Amino acid sequence: MPQLHPKDSCKQCARPLGFDFTFAFQPLVDLKKREIWGYEALVRGANQESAGWVLDQVNDDNRYAFDQACRVKAISLAAQLGLKSILSINFLPNAVYEPSHCIRSTLKAAHEVGFPTSRIMFEITESEKVHDPDHLTNIFNHYQEQGFITALDDFGAGHAGLSLLSRFQPGLMKLDMQLVRHVDTDTTKQVIARGLLNICSELDIRVLAEGVETKAEADFFHDLGVDLFQGYYFARPGFECLPPVTF
Repeated sequence: MPQLHPKDSCKQCARPLGFDFTFAFQPLVDLKKREIWGYEALVRGANQESAGWVLDQVNDDNRYAFDQACRVKAISLAAQLGLKSILSINFLPNAVYEPSHCIRSTLKAAHEVGFPTSRIMFEITESEKVHDPDHLTNIFNHYQEQGFITALDDFGAGHAGLSLLSRFQPGLMKLDMQLVRHVDTDTTKQVIARGLLNICSELDIRVLAEGVETKAEADFFHDLGVDLFQGYYFARPGFECLPPVTF
C-alpha cells in the first residue's frame, strides 16, 4: 500500500465513513493480583454487529479515516465509562503513513478527556498483512517514545510471527487463543508455549494469554509465571460498558 502525503491523509480523514461503529470492552485480568489490569476496546457496529462486519466496510479509501476515528472514539468512550486502568486499542498498521503526524489526533483526544497516554496500549491487528515490517518497527518505536504501551496481538498466528519479533520487541505479547485452547491436555502446545515464554523472558516482554475459556487453561499458564489473561472464563466483552470479572 503506497504511503500517503499529509495533505492526502487529511482529505481522507475528513471524508464520511458511510457507516457507524462503537466498542465493546473486554477485561484484561491480572490473576496474581486478582484485579482488572485493563480493557481491550473491541470494535462493533452501532447495532452490535460483529468486528468482522465493521472491518468489511473498511477499504483503501476510508482506512486512514477509520483508524483515526477508532482511536478517538475508543478513548472518548473509555473516559465516559470511567475506565481507570489500561485501555488497549487495535490499530491498522497500513493506515499509518507517518507516526508523528498520525498520532496527533490520539494525543489530542487523550488530552481533551484527561486520559493519560501512559495507560494507552496499541496492539497490532491481525486483520491485514503488514506490507512494510520496517515501517511497522518505526511506528512501534515512535509509540514507545511517546509513552504508549505496545503489544503484538494473536502471537503465533497470522502475520505476527517470530520474524516480526526479531525486528521489534513490544512491551506485551498476547499469545494466540489457538495455542491457549486445551493447552492443559495438549503436550505439543505445552512445548510451544514454554518455548515462547522462555523467549519472552529473555527479551523482557510481558505475556498475556488470550482466549482463556477454562480454569485448567488459566492454571497452566499461571503455574508458568503468566499473570495477565483475557477470555470468556473471566468475562465476555460488554457492549459500551465495562463488565465485571469472575475470578
